[in-house]
Amino acid sequence: MGLDIGMHKTGRFELLAVVEKNPAFCGTIRHNVASLGGNTKVFAGDINDIDPVEVMKAVGIRPGELDVLIGGPPCQAFSTAGRRGATQDPRGTLLWQFLRFVEVMRPKIFVMENVRGLISAALRHRPICERKLRPLEPDEEPGSVVQMFARDLQALEGASYHMDAFEVNSVNYGAPQIRERVLFIGNRYNAQIDFPQPTHGNPMDSKFCRETTQHVLLLDDPSPVLQPWRTLGDALSDLNEDRPTVLDFSERKKAFLALIPPGSNWRSLPTGLQQESMGNAWFAKGGRSGWWRRLTMELPCPTLVTLPNHASTSLCHPTETRALSVREYARVQEFPDTWIFKGTLAEQYTQIGNAVPIRLGFVAGQVAAGALDRLKGRGWQSFQEAREGYRLIYLQSHVRTRKWFKDGKTIVWGEDDDEDSRYAAPKTKRRVRTLRAAVTIQEG
Repeated sequence: MGLDIGMHKTGRFELLAVVEKNPAFCGTIRHNVASLGGNTKVFAGDINDIDPVEVMKAVGIRPGELDVLIGGPPCQAFSTAGRRGATQDPRGTLLWQFLRFVEVMRPKIFVMENVRGLISAALRHRPICERKLRPLEPDEEPGSVVQMFARDLQALEGASYHMDAFEVNSVNYGAPQIRERVLFIGNRYNAQIDFPQPTHGNPMDSKFCRETTQHVLLLDDPSPVLQPWRTLGDALSDLNEDRPTVLDFSERKKAFLALIPPGSNWRSLPTGLQQESMGNAWFAKGGRSGWWRRLTMELPCPTLVTLPNHASTSLCHPTETRALSVREYARVQEFPDTWIFKGTLAEQYTQIGNAVPIRLGFVAGQVAAGALDRLKGRGWQSFQEAREGYRLIYLQSHVRTRKWFKDGKTIVWGEDDDEDSRYAAPKTKRRVRTLRAAVTIQEG
């Protein structure tokens, strides 16, 4: 419900209906949806089995009357953090189920969110170890998923949709969390829609104005004044929990985490304990920064995962040797404190960890509302000028990892106040490509 809550916070949209498969998640929606101000209908079930015509009948709309269709098809098939199965995984086909709803409902605008890895995903995944044996087939090429989705979108009968895709990071728009995402925004009027430039940035490499209110997003300003990133401390500063609800670490894990200072990870353990606690992972190269990680209040939170108590993706509280609580998770995603999560403890964490950051939903809602206003102002007339193709726009989505170790020394945030401990400045601020030809714009 991150997109839904964010869109609602703009004050411009009414949520008519929700489609959700998981019964516990449906329970959460039903319990809280009145706070979104409408009579939202909840369709519980697999989207493969739900008829968009029946959804329209239930909410009293006809094809073409819906202002915005939003969705986030399950993303595990495309995530670079796991085993990329692309559309060989049945979940990958849910992209095309979303497209089926677009085809039938004919929304003026659609907003679809996914992991950034979708941009480079292939329709058919070939393991890296097998790629030197023969050239990649067209459906094995990186980006073939999005290219096919774009072709199928263009081929819809009775509506010509233009789509823009934006690679963004929630921390750059005021969320207290580093989280890369891609937002696809399409419209049936052949209009190009732009996403605002980041409003927040790394305070170590940018100029800031702390007095600028964070909710003012100047969509037409190419270089808004940046505010500092919001931190985990900002999110949790006024949260008081006498008995936090926690899916906690085991006692064995806590024994290792107790030795880690805030802002550090496994690198702070003696070498013997590193090997004992990490096993074969200790010999791996790269991808280990999450092992025995204790957070710090002074930085944004890393990307929330579905469970906080895994050793290799640890989300340990900065000052207490425990995992982040359910309510702390919700604060990082910026859910209202009144929002109640249903289901088992693991299901509650999964709901929050899988949600779109509400801040991104809010910004996307502003973008959609502004586009609808402009289209209404021209009488809903389609733009006739030819488009080169669908745009893929990179907006500083990648936050370059800070150093944890250098020259045989562990770097602990807050204890080593030098450039080695800092997040590096972004190399690329904006890059524009199309699905047919690459056009690169490098700025700063």
